[in-house]
Amino acid sequence: MLIKIYPENPNPKAIEQVVEVLQKGGLIIYPTDTVYGLGCDITNQKAIEKICRIRGIKPEKANFSFICSDLRHISDYIKPIDTTVFRVLKKALPGPFTFIFNANNNVPKLLSSNKKTVGIRVPDNNIARQIVEALGHPIISTSIKDDDELIEYSTDPELIHEKYEDLVDLVIDGGYGDNEASTVIDCTGGDFEVVREGKGNIEDYF
Repeated sequence: MLIKIYPENPNPKAIEQVVEVLQKGGLIIYPTDTVYGLGCDITNQKAIEKICRIRGIKPEKANFSFICSDLRHISDYIKPIDTTVFRVLKKALPGPFTFIFNANNNVPKLLSSNKKTVGIRVPDNNIARQIVEALGHPIISTSIKDDDELIEYSTDPELIHEKYEDLVDLVIDGGYGDNEASTVIDCTGGDFEVVREGKGNIEDYF
């Protein structure tokens, strides 16, 4: 199923429809401020396993991001962080970053593995954030990759739908996606170490 949602002013009924799919253990493809993501309810083990099958990875080896609506959710899944790091997060989020933190005990239960770290995203996209807000907790997510060697990420929601319609329950058309992923930053040592250069520049927020 492909549904159109406008990022400037997402229709609450459409958001509700997406949330119902997630609550039933469904998989969605949705827009972010970078590339389109494949996601599911963070509390649904079977849905997480389905995503792993689509991506061809084992759950314990998966490096999924947690999509949060704001900073409030983050503390549920990470060990305490110092004030300096928190100040930068407040300035940089919502934005095109994935921050890696030391995970607390809530994470292994979800991913059936002894994960020590977790990637957190608060995308600057109303659709993604309103879905998470309405769901009441984060969604687990991974980027939609393209088979084309020149284009790393799929940007056209209609083509994404054609490719994934038999694998997922719902694709959201929120307009063309970006072809540049988020900047990944490791904060596990209490500092900001750029692991992958992407759309965001963290130095703008120091």
